Amino acid sequence: MDIKEFLSTIGITAASFALINCIGCSKKSDNVLGGGVTGPTGVDFTLDLSVSANSALLNNGGYLASNGVIVARTTTGSYIAVQQSCTHESYPLIYQGGSQQFYCNNHGSAFTEAGVVKNAPANRNLTVYKTTLTGTSLRVFS
Repeated sequence: MDIKEFLSTIGITAASFALINCIGCSKKSDNVLGGGVTGPTGVDFTLDLSVSANSALLNNGGYLASNGVIVARTTTGSYIAVQQSCTHESYPLIYQGGSQQFYCNNHGSAFTEAGVVKNAPANRNLTVYKTTLTGTSLRVFS
């Protein structure tokens, strides 16, 4: 085998390896967490804010995940809710109250509190849900 054949073989091997990895990456987006790239539908649940499991929502900037949805209390004290999974590859999001955004630790996608993409690799907005507070009951619904 001469150098030209050797380099050609290495090139084909590298291309094959890259193709297999790309196919593998595309399958990751099929992993479903809270509905996949779109949020769950038919959402309608209530959180009792007097229960210790929901105490994170008593503080501005606090958040919790429930039923495939992240529910957060903004720094101004309002309640917001969006799908729990990133629209890029369905990894779980966190809420960063100080930055007023939802953030994916895996690839760095960020979304505004209104669910709008701030930075890639995500290119699709989050599903946003309505919230209503009555006493200590916070209803989250589609």
